[in-house]
Amino acid sequence: MLRLLVISLFAAALLAPAMFRRQRRRAGLKAGELTPVFRKRLLLMTLVSSMLLVGALTGVAVADNGDPSGAKTGISPTQVESVYPADTPKRDAIDTLATQQAKDHMAINFVWLMVGGILVLFMQAGFALVETGFTRAKNAAHTMLMNLVIFALGVVGWFVCGYALMFGSVALPGLGITALGPEAHIGQWGVIAHSGFFLTGHAYDVGILAFFFFQLVFMDATATIPTGAMAERFKFSAFICWGLFASMILYPVYGNWVWGGGFLSQLGALGPKWGHGAVDFAGSGVVHAMGGVAAFWGAKILGARIGKFDKRGNPRAIPGHHLPMAVLGTMVLLVGWMGFNGASTFAATDFRFTVVIVNTILASAFGCLVTMFIMWKKYGKPDPSMTCNGLLAGLVAITAPCAFVAPWAAALIGAIAGGVVVFGVWVVESKAKVDDPVGAVAVHGFNGIWGLVALGLFADGTYGEGWNGVAGGVKGLFYGDAGQLWAQLVSVVVVLAWCTLASGLFFVIVKKTIGLRSSEADEIAGLDMPEMGALAYPDFLEAQGSVFFTTDGAMPIDLVPTDAASLREEVGAQ
Repeated sequence: MLRLLVISLFAAALLAPAMFRRQRRRAGLKAGELTPVFRKRLLLMTLVSSMLLVGALTGVAVADNGDPSGAKTGISPTQVESVYPADTPKRDAIDTLATQQAKDHMAINFVWLMVGGILVLFMQAGFALVETGFTRAKNAAHTMLMNLVIFALGVVGWFVCGYALMFGSVALPGLGITALGPEAHIGQWGVIAHSGFFLTGHAYDVGILAFFFFQLVFMDATATIPTGAMAERFKFSAFICWGLFASMILYPVYGNWVWGGGFLSQLGALGPKWGHGAVDFAGSGVVHAMGGVAAFWGAKILGARIGKFDKRGNPRAIPGHHLPMAVLGTMVLLVGWMGFNGASTFAATDFRFTVVIVNTILASAFGCLVTMFIMWKKYGKPDPSMTCNGLLAGLVAITAPCAFVAPWAAALIGAIAGGVVVFGVWVVESKAKVDDPVGAVAVHGFNGIWGLVALGLFADGTYGEGWNGVAGGVKGLFYGDAGQLWAQLVSVVVVLAWCTLASGLFFVIVKKTIGLRSSEADEIAGLDMPEMGALAYPDFLEAQGSVFFTTDGAMPIDLVPTDAASLREEVGAQ
């Protein structure tokens, strides 16, 4: 079929001049003259030929490279050759049995990866519920839609180039995945992959597509995190740009350095002083620290919500409108996290996933309780919103070390995370003067970094044999390998530097061009109607003339204000 298409294109190219001359003679035109009708026909033929040519070239790129049917996946040169020579009786039966066993092994791992990915995908609902519950009713539709659309934007960006830049040079024999192409290097250090754009070529393969899906939902988690920190004033058109930037550039670059064969994963090649290189089992750094740092700079550059800080710069509470929704979202995230961490073994045949899941549960529980008791001690009552964030903090912190530490260490890591999140909220609001409505920076940024460091301290060497090409299991400082801690600290510095530079520059450029923030009038009225054209709770908002009376405690505000300064004064803002 492909050959026929190419031959047809060549034939069309040869016959086209004769066809054009014949058309001109019929129309009585001289050489070089074209009627409007003939111009349209010529343009149409050019467009069709171009489309056929692109199709032919794409067909050449994808033809017979991958394994889209799965017929060859799991089949490798027979491993019984040395034991059973080709002329051995029943050799065919033995080969068939070995092949089927390999395919069954692969099928189990595929199912494990896909189910885990579906659980992580469901976490998007958890993020939506948490962020919407922690914000005000007048912005509920806007916040919910951001959490839906970020998924679609992420899919497009990941499909176009995100996967190619991050994983184009990765080979995973356990999933039947061979590298799509080489890693680009500076000297001996890998910096970026560059194969598999638009999932063409060898990427059209059952194993690669399974891995594509699983890593896609991880990327979407990173892209979602800043939407909570920037909620209630994030301009929707600017948000669209953010979703594409995060999935196509921000996430794939650092992700490649840690998970895609880049220089951070290669640090172990320098010798034992660097352990196994940077290690991050399921993404405390790659997913959460990156999202948290981007959230900090996004919220910082965007500016605080009107009324968040008083005239002295002290933060004031702006309660969310639906705590039960936020609690439900936290529980959804907890369930999804079992796939997030557990399926990061990439194989159900890797029995370590039982350790991973139990460690994840322990860290979440200890983080939840420690935060709750800190708030209870400090304010006389347990704080539901901070208790939710304490649970999430424990989950974030254990995500990197979950496969490498003992259960007691997981509990300790989660407990410390419960304190870190309280400290982080105080630093972000009271010291940095950054308005983060959902606590995303403290939960994901602070505890993502803590998770990377915790691995360098508590990894016990019982897992990770040969990780990043280094012999032996992954050990931390407390088990005799100070080098692993150094590698983790380098990874922390790099994620802080990369995200600060890339996300900070992005938000500044957007602010200076299309604008990053909604107008003051829209922010005061609520973003649902001005930006979405619909109210999340129309029954709870009573319209009287040009004034909305809201149920979140705000005074009536003109929908068409004439004096922005008076509006600031009206709500007590700086």
